[in-house]
Amino acid sequence: MFLKAVKLKDDFVPNQEHYPFSIPALAQLDELSFDHAVTFFVGENGSGKSTLLEGIADQIGFNPAGGSKQNFQVFDVHASESALSEYLRLSWMPRVTDGFFLRAETFYQFASHIDDVDWTGYRDYGGKSLHAQSHGESFFSLFQHRFKENAIYLLDEPEAALSPNRQLAFLRLMHDLLSKGNVQFIIATHSPILLGYPDAQIYHFDETGIESVAYTDTEHYQVTSYFLQHRERMLEQLFMEDE
Repeated sequence: MFLKAVKLKDDFVPNQEHYPFSIPALAQLDELSFDHAVTFFVGENGSGKSTLLEGIADQIGFNPAGGSKQNFQVFDVHASESALSEYLRLSWMPRVTDGFFLRAETFYQFASHIDDVDWTGYRDYGGKSLHAQSHGESFFSLFQHRFKENAIYLLDEPEAALSPNRQLAFLRLMHDLLSKGNVQFIIATHSPILLGYPDAQIYHFDETGIESVAYTDTEHYQVTSYFLQHRERMLEQLFMEDE
């Protein structure tokens, strides 16, 4: 691993009346350690997982709108990156300079940016414009051709464009990279498939803070597992709530 921990700067006291520290999990953030090559952030929408991931990306020097250091100044879709990153301190051993930050919600703008600046024949994107591929194909082309060794990858909901089979293929791609060493992944996700990666660290974000949980203790696993085993009963209970 490269990134060992993230914490709030010394002596900083969050103001819980203002964003992003109005998010309970972030208001209670002290120090979060990364002890595994793969770390997942999970929690409900608005729980702070994507906000923290974006803050880490900005501190590393990646474009907080999505991309790498090379994309920092010329590709921008919003200015929320300053909301958290200025209050964070990252601990490294050693510090890494290569990698990528994927934001599913701004991937279209990133693809348009690559069309404007790429001069290599889309070498890192499967040999053709990301806009010339389906949404799922463009995501997987990025993973397959752009991701290399000696790098850190921050991914915000990478499953957004991936079918279940593609998610399994992405797990294999991760495994192949990790087997060579010197690669670290930090992923915010709702996918019980991705969360199943072996020996991954899982942090759950909610109103009580951020805590490490086991895969089978995640709501993603429990709800999905129960639904698959008891589909009719669960749907009956769900629809009865509206009657």
